[in-house]
Amino acid sequence: MNTDSDLSPVIRLAESIEYQEGGVVSREIISRKTGTLTIFAFDRGQGLSEHTAPFDATVLCVEGELEITISGRPHRLTHGDLLIMPANQPHSLHALKPVKMLLIMIRA
Repeated sequence: MNTDSDLSPVIRLAESIEYQEGGVVSREIISRKTGTLTIFAFDRGQGLSEHTAPFDATVLCVEGELEITISGRPHRLTHGDLLIMPANQPHSLHALKPVKMLLIMIRA
């Protein structure tokens, strides 16, 4: 977990994590009681199976292309796209190309 003194003024998201062939990599940037910022790198074809979260979550596509399905409705994201996933709605993720994304979870 990062503390305020650990944070640099600029975080270059695309450079902060590397792809792993055939895998998924994540790195928590910040963790607080009120929420988290986590950067993910998914190799092409990787993803997360359908699940729910008790809080709204926001995804920012940093690079690549992915599809997020929320309650059966697919949403395609590319570089710079932002998607809000409502709390308690089933959602899944599939990397159409290698993708880096920022997950923003706000609990309060």
